[in-house]
Amino acid sequence: MPRTTKGLQLAFAVFSLVAAALLWMRSETSYPLIKTSAAYGYVLAAAFTLAAAKVEVRRTLIIFHVLFVPAQFVFCFGGGPEQLLGMLFSTVIAVRMRPRFPRLGRRARRVWLTLHVGISVGWLGLSLAMTTLAIAGATASDHAVRHGAYELMHIFDLTIVIPSMALAIITGLVVSLGTPWGLIKHWWVLLKLVIALLIPVIATIQSTWIEELQTRTTDPTADPGGTGLTLVLCMLLYATLLWTAVILSIFKPAGKTPWAKPTPKPTPKPTPKPTPKPTPKPTPPVQ
Repeated sequence: MPRTTKGLQLAFAVFSLVAAALLWMRSETSYPLIKTSAAYGYVLAAAFTLAAAKVEVRRTLIIFHVLFVPAQFVFCFGGGPEQLLGMLFSTVIAVRMRPRFPRLGRRARRVWLTLHVGISVGWLGLSLAMTTLAIAGATASDHAVRHGAYELMHIFDLTIVIPSMALAIITGLVVSLGTPWGLIKHWWVLLKLVIALLIPVIATIQSTWIEELQTRTTDPTADPGGTGLTLVLCMLLYATLLWTAVILSIFKPAGKTPWAKPTPKPTPKPTPKPTPKPTPKPTPPVQ
């Protein structure tokens, strides 16, 4: 294992211990079970990373960091923003180790691609539904409609949106790494990866606003105020990013990145020289 990669592994182990300590010190949280799971998860991640760095199991470390990215996104709901830094940390380490995953067969590729497209389309539909509910909650004059909109957003967020987001990212990673497209070879795939990592940041912030508005609108006289308008803008940005990912998947613009290995040009076969035809001997004249 290269020295730089080993240093990143040690730094990630230290980060995991710090993140676990911050989670334990954080007293107020809406999801104590997620907070406890996240704290134990980071302790186990630190122990595993240190042990694996000594044994130098490269493939195991790559798989661990790829799977730990969506896990840390779930951890975000039990703590602060340090989990988002952990997601970026794991992504950098996984890319730095230059993963070489086995190519998917034709049938497996179709299955994973079907799952990715289906889940992503559902995720896009959920973002549009959440945007509609955010607009209804911010503009409705009736208390029942206003509070009901934020109640539905909170339920959708926990039960459907978060699992869809995690599954879309996981299936997208499998399709990218298991096909010749790769993860950082083409700009359109790399941009989709950036969007996939940026959306959880937005989702973590918007979840706190949804929960705040749900609690605030239990009072019939309460008004969503600036938070309601900010949530609408946040949901519009959310949906715009997902539509951008759809456009990137269809048009595949911008070519290859500098990190893509150049495809070797086939060496032309030497053209065989034509064999000279034997010159016919002149026939003697008939006497």
